[in-house]
Amino acid sequence: MKNRLLHLLIPLFFLSCRCLSQPYISFAPALTNTAGTLTDKSNIAFEIGKQWEVFSMGLAFGKTTLSRVTGRDTSNYLEIRPNLNIFQQGKFTNTFTAGIGYIFQAKENLLTELTYGIEYSLTEKLHFNANFGQYFYSGKESASNVTFFGISVVLFLKPQKPGSLIKQNK
Repeated sequence: MKNRLLHLLIPLFFLSCRCLSQPYISFAPALTNTAGTLTDKSNIAFEIGKQWEVFSMGLAFGKTTLSRVTGRDTSNYLEIRPNLNIFQQGKFTNTFTAGIGYIFQAKENLLTELTYGIEYSLTEKLHFNANFGQYFYSGKESASNVTFFGISVVLFLKPQKPGSLIKQNK
């Protein structure tokens, strides 16, 4: 079932991205409020995606922790991240992301994410984002959640001028 879902979602993602859009790649480190060392609390994601004015859709691969894992590695995940630009003022944009993914070989293997961010457009191709949110993990017998704070660097492969869901009259 899990493999069928991944085999269905990944081609649909790339097929839906063939229309007029802005492709991007993103690097996103973050810190969670979990117990442990700095590497226990650290996570990282790499994302590829496309943006259509106020909406973007990305496919992220990441690790829920940067700690060395003994035994099987249960920290790798794959996630689909739809994102909406809610409000824009000058070079700043307020963003909202609601993602869903799968953590490989983990007991709590379903990952959902709610993230809010403030994005700054340094240039038309390079954007920075400070974000905070919550990851929810669930499995057959247990569930947990964790809040996080992170940053991301987004590189658009073509010049990008993000839109906003709420337009401001001048």
